[in-house]
Amino acid sequence: MQLTGKKIAILAENLYEDLELWYPLLRFKEAGAKVRVVGPKTEIYESKHGYPVKADKAADNIKISEYDAVIIPGGYAPDHMRRSQPMVQLVRQANLQGKILAAICHGGWMLASADAVRDRKFTCFFAIRDDLINAGGEYLDREVVRDANIITSRTPADLPAFCREIITALTE
Repeated sequence: MQLTGKKIAILAENLYEDLELWYPLLRFKEAGAKVRVVGPKTEIYESKHGYPVKADKAADNIKISEYDAVIIPGGYAPDHMRRSQPMVQLVRQANLQGKILAAICHGGWMLASADAVRDRKFTCFFAIRDDLINAGGEYLDREVVRDANIITSRTPADLPAFCREIITALTE
């Protein structure tokens, strides 16, 4: 149980990429972490393919200091997430506190909105590469990139490397 005692928030909004939310959620629970799904509100959010997830907590009702990591799945959910100031503030505070902040695919949009990309190396889904470069980051085309507390990946195919890197960061 590598992650016993660790607390992880996985962000949710409508149109999340199914695997990018569920794979880390189940993987980190399996490793012993306490995983909470966090949304703008405590309601049900549907994935790109209609699969529901219920948020355990609303973003404005959690203290980021109580968490070890925040995971941002992709799909089109990050575009909806960044319209919620409490969601953006949660990501900004996680970064300022040096928490592990991991984004995959379009999750990088949240990093840009929270000003967590500037002067950092990252990867992402190729379609948002320019957005993150314009937010001040340096793009690398790799399955996973770690720059201090920021961990990024490109697509669902990168999930094994993404989750391994998050576990490594949480156990250092």
